[in-house]
Amino acid sequence: MGGVLSGLGKGVATSSIALILERKGFKVTAIKIDPYVNVDAGTMNPTEHGEVFVTRDGVETDQDIGNYERFLDAELSKTNYMTTGSVYLALIKAERNLEFKGKQVEVVPHVPNEVIRRIREAARKNQANIVIVEIGGTVGEYQNLLFLEAARMLNLKQPGDVQYILVSYLPIPSNWGEMKTKPTEYAVRTLNSAGIQPHFILARGSLALDKPRRKRIALNTGVPAEDIIPAPDVESIYQVPLNFEREKLGDKILKNFGIKPRPTRLADWQRLVRGINRAERSIRIGVAGKYFGSGDFTLLDAYISVLESIKHAAWAAQVKPEIVWIETETFESDPKKIQDLSNLDGLIVPGGFGSRGVEGKIAAIKFARQNRLPFLGLCYGLQLAVVEFCRNVMGWRDAHTTEINPKTTHPVIDILPEQRLKLAKRDYGGSMRLGAYPCRLKPKTLAAKVYQRRVINERHRHRYEVNNRFRAQIEKAGLVVSGLYPKKNLVEIIELSDHPFFIATQFHPEFLTRPVKPHPLFAALISAGIRNKK
Repeated sequence: MGGVLSGLGKGVATSSIALILERKGFKVTAIKIDPYVNVDAGTMNPTEHGEVFVTRDGVETDQDIGNYERFLDAELSKTNYMTTGSVYLALIKAERNLEFKGKQVEVVPHVPNEVIRRIREAARKNQANIVIVEIGGTVGEYQNLLFLEAARMLNLKQPGDVQYILVSYLPIPSNWGEMKTKPTEYAVRTLNSAGIQPHFILARGSLALDKPRRKRIALNTGVPAEDIIPAPDVESIYQVPLNFEREKLGDKILKNFGIKPRPTRLADWQRLVRGINRAERSIRIGVAGKYFGSGDFTLLDAYISVLESIKHAAWAAQVKPEIVWIETETFESDPKKIQDLSNLDGLIVPGGFGSRGVEGKIAAIKFARQNRLPFLGLCYGLQLAVVEFCRNVMGWRDAHTTEINPKTTHPVIDILPEQRLKLAKRDYGGSMRLGAYPCRLKPKTLAAKVYQRRVINERHRHRYEVNNRFRAQIEKAGLVVSGLYPKKNLVEIIELSDHPFFIATQFHPEFLTRPVKPHPLFAALISAGIRNKK
């Protein structure tokens, strides 16, 4: 759980501890609890909440599930994510079905009991020895009180099987120049008022916690000084597990469980971090998105999986990634600005919804196609690449997606019939094409070369598809359809054969990247970018 303020990196801390314990030989899984009344993350604004990560079984979750998967190299499911809304919805359905046999259903104990049931279910489904639960929000908020109560009750039900970790912030006010411990001390006291005493404090801050302040926190909170773990800012989140390992956090957790210390196998992780620090050559990859502007700030969380995918692929190629965030609306108000793309080594157009910046994205795709700039389109990026090709190669000037222009005479991107019915019924939540689907690759194409497989499985999140009514004409004009969903004959991958690297996918490959095993499409983009740079 978190103290003092939000955004401390609880997800990275959870992922790092999970990795350490897994590398000690345990089967570990992780759960995120979001204190929102939303049933899932699918209806949340990505600029406010961050990326919507999709699991293999089609659940729209918080971005922290993506961190868990990347660190653990695992594919998680609906059992690994819950919200206030999903917990209450389950209880209300059970009450309506008379599953409580006429008993009164109360907030306590029934809500905490449902949370505990879900934690145990995640352990069972994932066959886990250890479950790490991240409670969203900050200690002291009303929203997560019931989840803290569940944590307290779980310890009563299973004494000795539960430990509590508080991730807290130690500010250093610029005009004072001294690290302040009081906010963390108050966070612990607030946690105490919920009946919980933390076993560990992860002391987040711009600098590492020193010994005098460590002792002061221990004196005022009752947490032993050796269990207050410095967690300073780092250049890369992949350094965090190594920092925790140096503090012997994993062995301390095992000791509290009455388990003997074990060696931690982190050689590949150490090589990864060394490689990150050694990279000298750089590569500039542009990301033409729409969800990173928030007032005077640039927020990267909306595209965190894309960002990590670029990093993993670049590090594997021993180059340093330089991400250039592109606001495509600029190209609509000032078309000459499109020439700025000539400074890039590669371009990505990621997923998204709605009309804002669409014409700018299409202009960026046109530039990449005409100027042989390595290009990777993701979901909406594929759809707009098809629109661009139909407009500027085939001459269908009004070609568009019906999401933006329902009256176009060339609806080259259209909604699936079953999706049209859902929208008519205002069935928006969790109703898109979600989760993992198979894709059959066409032999001797770029996609087949990149994947080195005939059939792949990738995750989706969308309502609109390439309109098969126009597919034959589009292919005849030179756009290669190199991947299909066999069951419904839907276009999954497109590419251009007369271009150094131009490929787009209807799915989201960024959800399957791993730090020590980058996704092949991103690895191929980086390789093409390096060749382009030369």
